[in-house]
Amino acid sequence: MDTPIKQFAIYSRKSRYTGKGESIENQIEMCKEYIKQKYGQEAADTARVYEDEGYSGKNLKRPQFKRMIEDSKKTKIDAIVVYKLDRISRNVADFSKLIDDLFKRDIAFISVTEKDFDGSTAMNKAMMYISSVFAELERETIAERIRDNMRELAKTGRWLGGVAPTGFRSKSISNVSIDGKTHRACMLEPIPDEINTIKLIYDKFIELNSLTKVEEYLMNHAYHTKRNNRFTRFAIRAILTNPVYCTADEDMYNYLTQNDADLFSEKSAFDGVHAIMAYNKTKQTQGQANKVKPLSEWIVAVGKHEGIIPGAKWVQVQNMLNLNKSKCYRKPRSNIALLSGVLRCAECGDYMRPKTSGRLTADGEPAFVYLCSTKEKSKSHLCQVKNVNGNKIDAEVINAIKDSQKTNSDVSSRIAALKKQINSANDTYEEEKATIREKVKANEKEINEYVDAFAKAHNETLMEMIEAKIDKFCNENERLNSRLEELDALTQQNNLSALEFDIISKKLSSVSNSIDDYTVDEKRKLIKSVIKEVRWNGKEAHIYRLDADGECDLSGIQDMQHIEPLCEYSK
Repeated sequence: MDTPIKQFAIYSRKSRYTGKGESIENQIEMCKEYIKQKYGQEAADTARVYEDEGYSGKNLKRPQFKRMIEDSKKTKIDAIVVYKLDRISRNVADFSKLIDDLFKRDIAFISVTEKDFDGSTAMNKAMMYISSVFAELERETIAERIRDNMRELAKTGRWLGGVAPTGFRSKSISNVSIDGKTHRACMLEPIPDEINTIKLIYDKFIELNSLTKVEEYLMNHAYHTKRNNRFTRFAIRAILTNPVYCTADEDMYNYLTQNDADLFSEKSAFDGVHAIMAYNKTKQTQGQANKVKPLSEWIVAVGKHEGIIPGAKWVQVQNMLNLNKSKCYRKPRSNIALLSGVLRCAECGDYMRPKTSGRLTADGEPAFVYLCSTKEKSKSHLCQVKNVNGNKIDAEVINAIKDSQKTNSDVSSRIAALKKQINSANDTYEEEKATIREKVKANEKEINEYVDAFAKAHNETLMEMIEAKIDKFCNENERLNSRLEELDALTQQNNLSALEFDIISKKLSSVSNSIDDYTVDEKRKLIKSVIKEVRWNGKEAHIYRLDADGECDLSGIQDMQHIEPLCEYSK
Protein backbone atom coordinates (compact mmCIF):
# COMPACT_ATOMS: atom_id res chain seq x y z
CA MET A 1 0.00 0.00 0.00
CA ASP A 2 1.13 3.55 -0.83
CA THR A 3 -0.77 5.27 2.00
CA PRO A 4 0.44 4.88 5.59
CA ILE A 5 -1.26 2.17 7.61
CA LYS A 6 -3.21 3.78 10.43
CA GLN A 7 -5.99 1.49 11.64
CA PHE A 8 -5.02 -2.03 12.72
CA ALA A 9 -7.07 -5.05 13.76
CA ILE A 10 -5.28 -7.58 15.98
CA TYR A 11 -6.63 -11.12 15.90
CA SER A 12 -5.66 -13.81 18.42
CA ARG A 13 -6.83 -17.38 18.79
CA LYS A 14 -6.06 -20.28 21.10
CA SER A 15 -7.71 -23.67 20.70
CA ARG A 16 -7.73 -24.65 24.39
CA TYR A 17 -8.30 -22.85 27.66
CA THR A 18 -4.86 -23.23 29.23
CA GLY A 19 -2.30 -20.95 30.77
CA LYS A 20 0.60 -22.41 28.83
CA GLY A 21 2.42 -21.41 25.67
CA GLU A 22 1.14 -18.83 23.25
CA SER A 23 -1.68 -17.43 25.38
CA ILE A 24 -4.17 -14.90 24.08
CA GLU A 25 -2.56 -12.13 26.14
CA ASN A 26 0.94 -12.93 24.89
CA GLN A 27 -0.20 -12.94 21.27
CA ILE A 28 -1.86 -9.54 21.65
CA GLU A 29 1.15 -8.00 23.38
CA MET A 30 3.56 -9.22 20.68
CA CYS A 31 1.27 -7.87 17.95
CA LYS A 32 1.06 -4.48 19.68
CA GLU A 33 4.82 -4.40 20.12
CA TYR A 34 5.28 -5.11 16.42
CA ILE A 35 2.87 -2.30 15.46
CA LYS A 36 4.59 0.08 17.90
CA GLN A 37 8.04 -0.62 16.42
CA LYS A 38 6.88 -0.30 12.82
CA TYR A 39 4.16 2.36 12.98
CA GLY A 40 4.38 4.09 16.37
CA GLN A 41 2.74 4.04 19.79
CA GLU A 42 -0.49 5.70 18.66
CA ALA A 43 -1.14 3.03 16.04
CA ALA A 44 -0.58 0.31 18.67
CA ASP A 45 -2.87 2.01 21.20
CA THR A 46 -5.75 2.43 18.74
CA ALA A 47 -5.58 -1.10 17.36
CA ARG A 48 -8.82 -3.05 17.68
CA VAL A 49 -8.46 -6.42 19.38
CA TYR A 50 -10.49 -9.54 18.55
CA GLU A 51 -10.00 -12.67 20.69
CA ASP A 52 -11.27 -16.23 20.16
CA GLU A 53 -10.29 -18.59 22.95
CA GLY A 54 -11.14 -22.27 22.80
CA TYR A 55 -11.66 -22.42 19.01
CA SER A 56 -9.90 -24.67 16.52
CA GLY A 57 -8.14 -23.38 13.43
CA LYS A 58 -9.71 -26.01 11.18
CA ASN A 59 -12.31 -23.53 9.89
CA LEU A 60 -13.35 -19.87 10.13
CA LYS A 61 -16.51 -20.39 12.20
CA ARG A 62 -15.44 -18.29 15.18
CA PRO A 63 -17.52 -15.44 16.67
CA GLN A 64 -14.82 -12.79 17.09
CA PHE A 65 -13.23 -13.62 13.73
CA LYS A 66 -16.61 -13.17 12.02
CA ARG A 67 -17.11 -9.91 13.89
CA MET A 68 -13.70 -8.65 12.74
CA ILE A 69 -14.50 -9.40 9.08
CA GLU A 70 -17.90 -7.70 9.38
CA ASP A 71 -16.30 -4.66 11.03
CA SER A 72 -13.74 -4.48 8.23
CA LYS A 73 -16.61 -4.13 5.75
CA LYS A 74 -18.30 -1.35 7.73
CA THR A 75 -15.34 0.73 8.90
CA LYS A 76 -11.84 1.38 7.62
CA ILE A 77 -9.24 -1.22 8.61
CA ASP A 78 -5.87 -0.97 6.90
CA ALA A 79 -4.33 -4.21 8.14
CA ILE A 80 -5.04 -7.36 10.12
CA VAL A 81 -2.16 -8.39 12.38
CA VAL A 82 -1.69 -11.87 13.86
CA TYR A 83 1.06 -13.35 16.00
CA LYS A 84 1.34 -16.36 13.73
CA LEU A 85 -0.22 -17.26 10.39
CA ASP A 86 -2.01 -20.36 11.72
CA ARG A 87 -3.91 -18.19 14.25
CA ILE A 88 -6.13 -17.20 11.33
CA SER A 89 -6.59 -20.67 9.84
CA ARG A 90 -4.97 -24.07 9.47
CA ASN A 91 -7.04 -24.75 6.37
CA VAL A 92 -5.41 -23.84 3.05
CA ALA A 93 -8.67 -23.31 1.14
CA ASP A 94 -10.14 -21.03 3.83
CA PHE A 95 -6.89 -19.09 4.14
CA SER A 96 -6.59 -18.59 0.38
CA LYS A 97 -10.15 -17.24 0.08
CA LEU A 98 -9.63 -14.93 3.05
CA ILE A 99 -6.39 -13.46 1.70
CA ASP A 100 -7.94 -12.87 -1.72
CA ASP A 101 -10.90 -11.11 -0.09
CA LEU A 102 -8.66 -8.90 2.06
CA PHE A 103 -6.42 -7.88 -0.82
CA LYS A 104 -9.40 -7.04 -3.03
CA ARG A 105 -10.48 -4.61 -0.31
CA ASP A 106 -6.94 -3.23 0.13
CA ILE A 107 -6.51 -4.71 3.60
CA ALA A 108 -3.01 -5.92 4.38
CA PHE A 109 -2.31 -9.12 6.29
CA ILE A 110 0.68 -9.12 8.64
CA SER A 111 2.11 -12.06 10.57
CA VAL A 112 4.49 -11.12 13.40
CA THR A 113 6.28 -14.49 13.52
CA GLU A 114 6.59 -14.99 9.76
CA LYS A 115 8.32 -11.64 9.28
CA ASP A 116 7.08 -9.26 6.59
CA PHE A 117 4.28 -11.55 5.41
CA ASP A 118 2.23 -8.54 4.42
CA GLY A 119 1.26 -9.93 1.02
CA SER A 120 2.27 -6.78 -0.81
CA THR A 121 4.43 -8.74 -3.24
CA ALA A 122 3.81 -11.92 -5.22
CA MET A 123 6.71 -13.63 -3.39
CA ASN A 124 5.32 -12.78 0.06
CA LYS A 125 1.89 -13.97 -1.00
CA ALA A 126 3.33 -17.27 -2.24
CA MET A 127 5.25 -17.71 1.01
CA MET A 128 2.04 -17.19 2.99
CA TYR A 129 0.32 -19.95 1.05
CA ILE A 130 3.28 -22.28 1.60
CA SER A 131 3.18 -21.58 5.34
CA SER A 132 -0.57 -22.24 5.30
CA VAL A 133 0.04 -25.63 3.71
CA PHE A 134 2.42 -26.55 6.51
CA ALA A 135 -0.07 -25.29 9.12
CA GLU A 136 -2.78 -27.54 7.68
CA LEU A 137 -0.33 -30.45 7.56
CA GLU A 138 0.47 -29.86 11.23
CA ARG A 139 -3.23 -29.81 12.12
CA GLU A 140 -3.88 -33.03 10.22
CA THR A 141 -0.85 -34.65 11.85
CA ILE A 142 -2.10 -33.72 15.32
CA ALA A 143 -5.59 -34.97 14.50
CA GLU A 144 -4.23 -38.22 13.09
CA ARG A 145 -2.09 -38.72 16.20
CA ILE A 146 -5.18 -38.28 18.39
CA ARG A 147 -7.18 -40.71 16.23
CA ASP A 148 -4.36 -43.25 16.34
CA ASN A 149 -4.19 -42.98 20.12
CA MET A 150 -7.95 -43.49 20.39
CA ARG A 151 -7.70 -46.52 18.12
CA GLU A 152 -4.96 -47.99 20.27
CA LEU A 153 -7.11 -47.49 23.36
CA ALA A 154 -10.06 -49.06 21.54
CA LYS A 155 -8.05 -52.20 20.80
CA THR A 156 -7.90 -52.92 24.53
CA GLY A 157 -11.69 -53.37 24.62
CA ARG A 158 -12.18 -50.58 27.14
CA TRP A 159 -15.12 -48.18 27.21
CA LEU A 160 -13.81 -44.83 25.99
CA GLY A 161 -16.37 -42.69 27.79
CA GLY A 162 -19.46 -40.73 26.89
CA VAL A 163 -23.08 -41.70 27.46
CA ALA A 164 -23.33 -45.44 28.13
CA PRO A 165 -25.72 -47.41 25.88
CA THR A 166 -29.09 -48.49 27.22
CA GLY A 167 -28.56 -51.40 29.61
CA PHE A 168 -25.22 -50.22 31.00
CA ARG A 169 -23.42 -47.68 33.12
CA SER A 170 -19.72 -46.79 32.96
CA LYS A 171 -17.44 -48.15 35.72
CA SER A 172 -13.73 -47.53 36.41
CA ILE A 173 -11.55 -50.63 36.58
CA SER A 174 -7.76 -50.83 36.18
CA ASN A 175 -4.91 -49.09 34.37
CA VAL A 176 -3.85 -49.87 30.82
CA SER A 177 -0.54 -48.97 29.19
CA ILE A 178 -0.46 -47.48 25.69
CA ASP A 179 2.90 -46.43 24.21
CA GLY A 180 4.44 -46.33 27.66
CA LYS A 181 1.69 -44.09 29.05
CA THR A 182 -0.72 -45.23 31.73
CA HIS A 183 -4.44 -44.64 31.17
CA ARG A 184 -7.33 -45.37 33.49
CA ALA A 185 -9.61 -47.99 31.95
CA CYS A 186 -13.41 -48.13 32.15
CA MET A 187 -15.84 -50.92 31.44
CA LEU A 188 -19.59 -51.20 31.02
CA GLU A 189 -21.54 -52.44 34.02
CA PRO A 190 -25.01 -53.92 33.40
CA ILE A 191 -28.22 -52.39 34.76
CA PRO A 192 -30.48 -55.45 35.30
CA ASP A 193 -33.86 -53.82 34.52
CA GLU A 194 -32.55 -52.24 31.33
CA ILE A 195 -30.82 -55.46 30.28
CA ASN A 196 -34.16 -57.27 30.53
CA THR A 197 -35.69 -54.64 28.25
CA ILE A 198 -32.88 -55.13 25.72
CA LYS A 199 -33.45 -58.91 25.70
CA LEU A 200 -37.19 -58.34 25.24
CA ILE A 201 -36.59 -56.03 22.27
CA TYR A 202 -34.47 -58.66 20.50
CA ASP A 203 -36.98 -61.43 21.24
CA LYS A 204 -39.95 -59.36 20.10
CA PHE A 205 -38.27 -58.32 16.87
CA ILE A 206 -37.52 -61.94 16.00
CA GLU A 207 -41.13 -62.81 16.83
CA LEU A 208 -42.82 -59.90 15.04
CA ASN A 209 -40.24 -59.11 12.31
CA SER A 210 -41.26 -55.44 12.37
CA LEU A 211 -39.79 -52.38 14.05
CA THR A 212 -43.20 -50.71 14.06
CA LYS A 213 -44.84 -53.69 15.76
CA VAL A 214 -42.09 -53.80 18.39
CA GLU A 215 -42.65 -50.07 18.93
CA GLU A 216 -46.38 -50.71 19.40
CA TYR A 217 -45.71 -53.57 21.83
CA LEU A 218 -43.37 -51.48 23.98
CA MET A 219 -45.86 -48.59 23.96
CA ASN A 220 -48.77 -50.79 25.00
CA HIS A 221 -46.76 -52.36 27.82
CA ALA A 222 -45.43 -49.03 29.14
CA TYR A 223 -41.72 -49.56 28.42
CA HIS A 224 -39.64 -46.38 28.41
CA THR A 225 -36.08 -45.30 27.62
CA LYS A 226 -33.47 -44.08 30.11
CA ARG A 227 -34.99 -40.62 29.78
CA ASN A 228 -38.53 -41.89 30.32
CA ASN A 229 -39.51 -41.43 26.68
CA ARG A 230 -41.33 -43.92 24.50
CA PHE A 231 -39.17 -46.17 22.36
CA THR A 232 -39.33 -45.10 18.72
CA ARG A 233 -38.56 -47.51 15.91
CA PHE A 234 -35.37 -45.53 15.26
CA ALA A 235 -34.20 -46.07 18.85
CA ILE A 236 -35.18 -49.74 18.58
CA ARG A 237 -33.17 -50.15 15.38
CA ALA A 238 -30.13 -48.53 17.03
CA ILE A 239 -30.34 -51.10 19.84
CA LEU A 240 -30.76 -54.01 17.44
CA THR A 241 -27.72 -53.02 15.37
CA ASN A 242 -25.39 -52.24 18.29
CA PRO A 243 -22.85 -55.07 18.74
CA VAL A 244 -22.18 -53.96 22.34
CA TYR A 245 -24.93 -56.39 23.39
CA CYS A 246 -23.59 -59.32 21.38
CA THR A 247 -21.62 -62.15 22.97
CA ALA A 248 -18.13 -62.65 21.53
CA ASP A 249 -18.55 -66.25 20.41
CA GLU A 250 -17.73 -68.32 17.34
CA ASP A 251 -20.84 -67.19 15.42
CA MET A 252 -19.95 -63.54 15.95
CA TYR A 253 -16.30 -64.14 15.07
CA ASN A 254 -17.31 -65.76 11.77
CA TYR A 255 -19.74 -62.91 11.00
CA LEU A 256 -17.09 -60.26 11.63
CA THR A 257 -14.40 -62.01 9.60
CA GLN A 258 -16.79 -62.65 6.70
CA ASN A 259 -17.58 -58.92 6.63
CA ASP A 260 -13.88 -57.94 6.79
CA ALA A 261 -14.15 -56.15 10.14
CA ASP A 262 -10.86 -54.85 11.57
CA LEU A 263 -10.43 -57.29 14.48
CA PHE A 264 -8.03 -56.48 17.31
CA SER A 265 -8.68 -59.56 19.40
CA GLU A 266 -7.48 -63.09 18.78
CA LYS A 267 -10.01 -65.81 18.01
CA SER A 268 -9.29 -67.30 21.44
CA ALA A 269 -10.69 -64.12 23.04
CA PHE A 270 -14.13 -64.95 21.60
CA ASP A 271 -14.91 -67.04 24.65
CA GLY A 272 -18.70 -66.94 24.58
CA VAL A 273 -18.77 -64.88 27.79
CA HIS A 274 -17.57 -61.37 27.07
CA ALA A 275 -19.16 -58.96 24.60
CA ILE A 276 -18.11 -56.94 21.56
CA MET A 277 -16.82 -53.37 21.58
CA ALA A 278 -16.95 -51.61 18.20
CA TYR A 279 -15.47 -48.21 17.42
CA ASN A 280 -15.15 -45.97 14.38
CA LYS A 281 -18.68 -46.98 13.37
CA THR A 282 -19.89 -43.62 12.06
CA LYS A 283 -18.62 -40.91 9.76
CA GLN A 284 -19.08 -37.58 11.50
CA THR A 285 -19.11 -34.51 9.26
CA GLN A 286 -19.75 -31.06 10.67
CA GLY A 287 -23.20 -29.80 9.74
CA GLN A 288 -24.37 -33.21 8.49
CA ALA A 289 -26.09 -36.20 10.05
CA ASN A 290 -23.79 -39.03 11.12
CA LYS A 291 -23.52 -41.87 8.60
CA VAL A 292 -22.87 -45.49 9.53
CA LYS A 293 -19.62 -46.76 8.02
CA PRO A 294 -19.31 -50.18 6.37
CA LEU A 295 -18.52 -52.93 8.86
CA SER A 296 -15.14 -53.35 7.17
CA GLU A 297 -14.09 -49.94 8.58
CA TRP A 298 -15.06 -50.70 12.17
CA ILE A 299 -12.47 -51.27 14.89
CA VAL A 300 -13.67 -54.34 16.79
CA ALA A 301 -12.33 -55.81 20.02
CA VAL A 302 -13.63 -58.08 22.75
CA GLY A 303 -14.81 -55.93 25.66
CA LYS A 304 -14.57 -56.37 29.40
CA HIS A 305 -18.34 -56.62 29.96
CA GLU A 306 -20.38 -59.77 29.46
CA GLY A 307 -22.57 -60.31 26.40
CA ILE A 308 -26.34 -60.65 26.68
CA ILE A 309 -27.36 -61.61 23.12
CA PRO A 310 -25.83 -64.78 21.62
CA GLY A 311 -23.93 -64.25 18.39
CA ALA A 312 -26.30 -66.42 16.34
CA LYS A 313 -29.32 -64.38 17.49
CA TRP A 314 -27.58 -61.04 16.85
CA VAL A 315 -26.57 -62.13 13.33
CA GLN A 316 -30.12 -63.38 12.71
CA VAL A 317 -31.48 -59.95 13.62
CA GLN A 318 -29.03 -58.21 11.24
CA ASN A 319 -30.14 -60.47 8.40
CA MET A 320 -33.80 -59.78 9.16
CA LEU A 321 -33.19 -56.02 9.21
CA ASN A 322 -31.39 -56.19 5.87
CA LEU A 323 -34.27 -58.15 4.32
CA ASN A 324 -36.76 -55.61 5.67
CA LYS A 325 -35.01 -52.60 4.11
CA SER A 326 -37.37 -52.69 1.15
CA LYS A 327 -40.26 -52.40 3.63
CA CYS A 328 -38.76 -49.54 5.62
CA TYR A 329 -41.03 -46.86 7.03
CA ARG A 330 -42.12 -44.21 4.59
CA LYS A 331 -43.94 -41.08 5.62
CA PRO A 332 -47.55 -41.51 4.48
CA ARG A 333 -48.71 -38.99 1.91
CA SER A 334 -52.31 -38.20 1.00
CA ASN A 335 -53.47 -36.47 -2.16
CA ILE A 336 -56.79 -35.49 -0.59
CA ALA A 337 -56.41 -34.83 3.16
CA LEU A 338 -56.03 -31.15 4.06
CA LEU A 339 -55.44 -31.31 7.82
CA SER A 340 -52.33 -33.51 8.09
CA GLY A 341 -50.04 -31.88 10.64
CA VAL A 342 -52.89 -29.61 11.82
CA LEU A 343 -55.52 -31.97 13.25
CA ARG A 344 -54.78 -33.26 16.75
CA CYS A 345 -56.53 -35.64 19.11
CA ALA A 346 -58.00 -33.68 22.02
CA GLU A 347 -57.77 -36.76 24.26
CA CYS A 348 -54.04 -37.55 24.08
CA GLY A 349 -52.60 -34.63 22.07
CA ASP A 350 -51.12 -36.77 19.29
CA TYR A 351 -51.59 -35.98 15.60
CA MET A 352 -54.41 -37.61 13.65
CA ARG A 353 -53.47 -39.09 10.31
CA PRO A 354 -55.62 -39.79 7.24
CA LYS A 355 -56.63 -43.33 6.32
CA THR A 356 -58.60 -44.16 3.19
CA SER A 357 -61.49 -46.61 3.25
CA GLY A 358 -61.32 -47.78 -0.36
CA ARG A 359 -64.74 -46.37 -1.27
CA LEU A 360 -65.96 -43.11 -2.81
CA THR A 361 -68.19 -40.34 -1.48
CA ALA A 362 -71.36 -39.19 -3.25
CA ASP A 363 -69.20 -36.54 -4.97
CA GLY A 364 -66.84 -39.19 -6.31
CA GLU A 365 -64.00 -38.30 -3.94
CA PRO A 366 -62.04 -41.04 -2.12
CA ALA A 367 -63.61 -41.47 1.33
CA PHE A 368 -61.25 -41.32 4.28
CA VAL A 369 -61.10 -40.79 8.04
CA TYR A 370 -58.58 -39.22 10.38
CA LEU A 371 -57.47 -41.51 13.20
CA CYS A 372 -55.31 -40.81 16.23
CA SER A 373 -51.72 -42.08 15.80
CA THR A 374 -51.46 -43.13 19.45
CA LYS A 375 -54.78 -44.97 19.23
CA GLU A 376 -53.58 -46.80 16.11
CA LYS A 377 -50.18 -47.78 17.51
CA SER A 378 -51.50 -48.79 20.93
CA LYS A 379 -54.44 -50.76 19.50
CA SER A 380 -56.80 -48.41 21.37
CA HIS A 381 -55.18 -49.15 24.75
CA LEU A 382 -53.79 -45.63 25.33
CA CYS A 383 -56.44 -43.65 23.48
CA GLN A 384 -60.01 -44.48 22.46
CA VAL A 385 -61.09 -41.31 20.66
CA LYS A 386 -63.49 -41.93 17.77
CA ASN A 387 -62.27 -41.52 14.21
CA VAL A 388 -63.52 -38.45 12.37
CA ASN A 389 -64.94 -38.32 8.86
CA GLY A 390 -62.07 -36.75 6.91
CA ASN A 391 -64.05 -35.47 3.93
CA LYS A 392 -66.53 -33.65 6.14
CA ILE A 393 -64.10 -32.09 8.62
CA ASP A 394 -61.90 -30.85 5.73
CA ALA A 395 -64.96 -29.23 4.13
CA GLU A 396 -66.07 -27.63 7.40
CA VAL A 397 -62.63 -26.14 8.03
CA ILE A 398 -62.62 -24.64 4.52
CA ASN A 399 -66.14 -23.28 5.15
CA ALA A 400 -64.94 -21.70 8.40
CA ILE A 401 -62.15 -19.94 6.48
CA LYS A 402 -64.68 -18.77 3.86
CA ASP A 403 -66.87 -17.33 6.61
CA SER A 404 -63.82 -15.60 8.03
CA GLN A 405 -63.14 -14.14 4.58
CA LYS A 406 -66.65 -12.75 4.38
CA THR A 407 -66.78 -11.30 7.89
CA ASN A 408 -63.19 -10.12 8.24
CA SER A 409 -61.67 -7.58 5.87
CA ASP A 410 -58.24 -8.05 7.42
CA VAL A 411 -57.51 -11.62 6.31
CA SER A 412 -54.58 -10.49 4.19
CA SER A 413 -53.25 -8.44 7.07
CA ARG A 414 -53.53 -11.53 9.24
CA ILE A 415 -51.37 -13.45 6.78
CA ALA A 416 -48.87 -10.58 6.59
CA ALA A 417 -48.75 -10.46 10.37
CA LEU A 418 -48.27 -14.22 10.51
CA LYS A 419 -45.44 -13.97 7.99
CA LYS A 420 -43.79 -11.36 10.20
CA GLN A 421 -44.40 -13.52 13.26
CA ILE A 422 -42.84 -16.58 11.59
CA ASN A 423 -39.79 -14.61 10.50
CA SER A 424 -39.44 -13.27 14.03
CA ALA A 425 -39.83 -16.78 15.45
CA ASN A 426 -37.16 -18.10 13.08
CA ASP A 427 -34.81 -15.31 14.17
CA THR A 428 -35.42 -16.32 17.78
CA TYR A 429 -34.78 -19.97 16.92
CA GLU A 430 -31.51 -19.06 15.17
CA GLU A 431 -30.36 -17.08 18.21
CA GLU A 432 -31.19 -19.99 20.51
CA LYS A 433 -29.43 -22.44 18.18
CA ALA A 434 -26.31 -20.27 18.15
CA THR A 435 -26.35 -20.13 21.96
CA ILE A 436 -26.81 -23.91 22.17
CA ARG A 437 -23.96 -24.58 19.73
CA GLU A 438 -21.65 -22.39 21.78
CA LYS A 439 -22.69 -24.26 24.93
CA VAL A 440 -22.13 -27.64 23.25
CA LYS A 441 -18.64 -26.52 22.18
CA ALA A 442 -17.87 -25.31 25.68
CA ASN A 443 -19.06 -28.63 27.12
CA GLU A 444 -16.93 -30.57 24.63
CA LYS A 445 -13.89 -28.60 25.74
CA GLU A 446 -14.70 -29.36 29.36
CA ILE A 447 -15.07 -33.04 28.50
CA ASN A 448 -11.68 -33.06 26.78
CA GLU A 449 -10.07 -31.41 29.79
CA TYR A 450 -11.62 -33.94 32.16
CA VAL A 451 -10.65 -36.85 29.89
CA ASP A 452 -7.03 -35.67 30.03
CA ALA A 453 -7.26 -35.34 33.80
CA PHE A 454 -8.85 -38.78 34.07
CA ALA A 455 -6.01 -40.39 32.11
CA LYS A 456 -3.45 -38.89 34.50
CA ALA A 457 -5.34 -39.56 37.74
CA HIS A 458 -4.44 -42.44 40.03
CA ASN A 459 -6.72 -41.76 42.99
CA GLU A 460 -9.93 -43.82 42.84
CA THR A 461 -12.11 -41.16 44.46
CA LEU A 462 -10.78 -38.45 42.17
CA MET A 463 -11.38 -40.62 39.11
CA GLU A 464 -14.98 -41.25 40.12
CA MET A 465 -15.51 -37.51 40.55
CA ILE A 466 -14.00 -36.82 37.12
CA GLU A 467 -16.10 -39.55 35.53
CA ALA A 468 -19.25 -38.05 37.05
CA LYS A 469 -18.31 -34.66 35.56
CA ILE A 470 -17.76 -36.21 32.12
CA ASP A 471 -21.14 -37.97 32.27
CA LYS A 472 -22.80 -34.72 33.34
CA PHE A 473 -21.45 -32.78 30.35
CA CYS A 474 -22.19 -35.67 27.95
CA ASN A 475 -25.78 -35.87 29.18
CA GLU A 476 -26.20 -32.12 28.89
CA ASN A 477 -24.87 -32.16 25.32
CA GLU A 478 -27.28 -34.95 24.44
CA ARG A 479 -30.15 -32.82 25.75
CA LEU A 480 -28.86 -29.72 23.92
CA ASN A 481 -28.47 -31.60 20.64
CA SER A 482 -32.04 -32.89 20.98
CA ARG A 483 -33.18 -29.29 21.40
CA LEU A 484 -31.18 -28.32 18.28
CA GLU A 485 -33.02 -30.98 16.27
CA GLU A 486 -36.31 -29.70 17.65
CA LEU A 487 -35.44 -26.11 16.68
CA ASP A 488 -34.39 -27.22 13.19
CA ALA A 489 -37.76 -28.94 12.78
CA LEU A 490 -39.60 -25.84 14.02
CA THR A 491 -37.64 -23.62 11.62
CA GLN A 492 -38.37 -25.91 8.70
CA GLN A 493 -42.04 -26.02 9.64
CA ASN A 494 -42.15 -22.21 9.66
CA ASN A 495 -40.45 -21.79 6.31
CA LEU A 496 -43.37 -20.89 4.10
CA SER A 497 -41.82 -18.69 1.46
CA ALA A 498 -42.77 -15.03 1.04
CA LEU A 499 -43.97 -15.83 -2.46
CA GLU A 500 -46.41 -18.41 -1.14
CA PHE A 501 -47.77 -15.89 1.37
CA ASP A 502 -48.19 -13.31 -1.38
CA ILE A 503 -50.03 -15.76 -3.61
CA ILE A 504 -52.41 -16.77 -0.82
CA SER A 505 -52.99 -13.15 0.19
CA LYS A 506 -53.80 -12.13 -3.39
CA LYS A 507 -56.18 -15.03 -3.83
CA LEU A 508 -57.98 -14.23 -0.59
CA SER A 509 -58.44 -10.61 -1.60
CA SER A 510 -59.75 -11.50 -5.05
CA VAL A 511 -63.50 -12.08 -5.28
CA SER A 512 -63.15 -13.85 -8.64
CA ASN A 513 -60.84 -16.48 -7.21
CA SER A 514 -62.73 -18.96 -5.03
CA ILE A 515 -61.02 -21.14 -2.43
CA ASP A 516 -62.81 -24.04 -4.10
CA ASP A 517 -60.56 -23.53 -7.13
CA TYR A 518 -57.39 -23.99 -5.10
CA THR A 519 -55.29 -27.11 -5.51
CA VAL A 520 -54.99 -29.47 -2.53
CA ASP A 521 -51.49 -28.15 -1.84
CA GLU A 522 -52.68 -24.52 -1.96
CA LYS A 523 -55.53 -25.30 0.44
CA ARG A 524 -53.08 -26.93 2.86
CA LYS A 525 -50.85 -23.86 2.79
CA LEU A 526 -53.84 -21.58 3.27
CA ILE A 527 -55.03 -23.59 6.29
CA LYS A 528 -51.59 -23.52 7.91
CA SER A 529 -51.31 -19.78 7.32
CA VAL A 530 -54.47 -18.90 9.28
CA ILE A 531 -55.02 -21.87 11.62
CA LYS A 532 -52.71 -23.05 14.37
CA GLU A 533 -54.45 -26.39 14.94
CA VAL A 534 -57.76 -28.21 14.93
CA ARG A 535 -58.63 -30.50 17.87
CA TRP A 536 -61.10 -33.39 17.71
CA ASN A 537 -62.51 -34.82 20.95
CA GLY A 538 -64.70 -37.55 19.46
CA LYS A 539 -67.80 -35.36 19.23
CA GLU A 540 -66.73 -31.85 18.31
CA ALA A 541 -63.93 -30.20 16.40
CA HIS A 542 -62.49 -26.90 17.60
CA ILE A 543 -60.44 -24.58 15.40
CA TYR A 544 -57.65 -22.60 17.04
CA ARG A 545 -57.14 -19.71 14.66
CA LEU A 546 -54.09 -17.48 14.50
CA ASP A 547 -55.04 -13.86 15.13
CA ALA A 548 -53.03 -10.95 13.75
CA ASP A 549 -51.27 -10.51 17.07
CA GLY A 550 -50.20 -14.13 17.06
CA GLU A 551 -52.54 -15.25 19.84
CA CYS A 552 -54.89 -18.19 19.43
CA ASP A 553 -58.62 -17.66 19.19
CA LEU A 554 -61.20 -20.42 19.64
CA SER A 555 -63.58 -20.38 16.72
CA GLY A 556 -65.00 -22.35 13.86
CA ILE A 557 -66.46 -25.82 14.22
CA GLN A 558 -68.08 -26.13 17.62
CA ASP A 559 -70.51 -28.93 16.76
CA MET A 560 -70.88 -30.48 13.34
CA GLN A 561 -73.34 -33.17 14.36
CA HIS A 562 -76.14 -31.15 12.73
CA ILE A 563 -75.12 -32.11 9.21
CA GLU A 564 -74.21 -35.79 9.37
CA PRO A 565 -72.37 -37.78 12.02
CA LEU A 566 -68.73 -36.82 11.77
CA CYS A 567 -67.45 -39.49 14.10
CA GLU A 568 -67.02 -43.06 13.09
CA TYR A 569 -66.48 -45.99 15.44
CA SER A 570 -63.59 -48.28 14.68
CA LYS A 571 -62.74 -51.70 15.99
